[in-house]
Amino acid sequence: MSLIDILDIALALVVLAVAGWTIAARDSFAAAVGYVAYGLMLSLVWLRLSAPDVALTEAAIGSGVTGVLLMTAAVRLRRTSQSGADASLRTATRIAAALLCLVVTGALAAVILAPVDIVASLAPAAAGHLASTGLGNPVTAVLMAYRAFDTMLEKGVLIMAVIAVWSLADDRAWGGRAGPLSRGPADGALGLLTRLLPPIGIVVGIHIAWAGADQPGGAFQGGALLAAMALLVVMTGLVKAPAVASRWLRIVIVAGPATFILAGSLGFAIAAGFLAWPAGWAKPLILVVEAFMVLSIAATLPLLVIGPPQRPPAGRDTP
Repeated sequence: MSLIDILDIALALVVLAVAGWTIAARDSFAAAVGYVAYGLMLSLVWLRLSAPDVALTEAAIGSGVTGVLLMTAAVRLRRTSQSGADASLRTATRIAAALLCLVVTGALAAVILAPVDIVASLAPAAAGHLASTGLGNPVTAVLMAYRAFDTMLEKGVLIMAVIAVWSLADDRAWGGRAGPLSRGPADGALGLLTRLLPPIGIVVGIHIAWAGADQPGGAFQGGALLAAMALLVVMTGLVKAPAVASRWLRIVIVAGPATFILAGSLGFAIAAGFLAWPAGWAKPLILVVEAFMVLSIAATLPLLVIGPPQRPPAGRDTP
């Protein structure tokens, strides 16, 4: 057994240990922190499986944005939690959740362990048509050329999710800003980190988005990193969350899907149909679409974490 094999086994054991600790943690905030650590460990697992694109997505979304969302929810639940009369209800809920997890785990285990017929891989076919797209990254080619319709719908789901979050706002707060995630600008180490990290994160995010055409990365990974930088400055109070009635904010949110639809519609006139990229123009069109998608992703993900508007718009009288 080589040293690499030993490290892989150790990594697998650490992932299982962190997952078990996250499930067994009694405090919701501690469980959220464990979830973040679990996501970072999974990123290393994906790197060992030679899937850097998935590793970047796991680190940015699974551990970063989702981790912040869970920790924020844990803090808000702690403020509204009750005791005494609801103890039996919470116990019943936990038992029901545990039973549901056991059922899902058993179903997944049955699917994984069930014998299946080995089918031919589509990787050679995807690689064989890669030159026609002008892209060097096969993952980007799959997302933006081979299954572009699915990718476009996924970005539409993000917009629907933002609308659903905003719909939870009180009528008096509609159009205003989301409630602050902190009481004021952070000082000390966190304040210093908030002032130093975003410029670096923005440059890295833009690079990951641009390099995704030929190397691991892409619009979602780069946009997620930009979203994490936006969340950092909002959470520490350096920048206020934008008002949901802001016209520029709404334009940025829909810019990516709108550009996707517009570029796809050009396929009716200059190619074989909707989302059919014309020969010689596939890569430039894909890069334009991804550039606008980066903006939309960087805007929608923080809005999902920040939550619905909680303060009336400026100038509106409050009862």
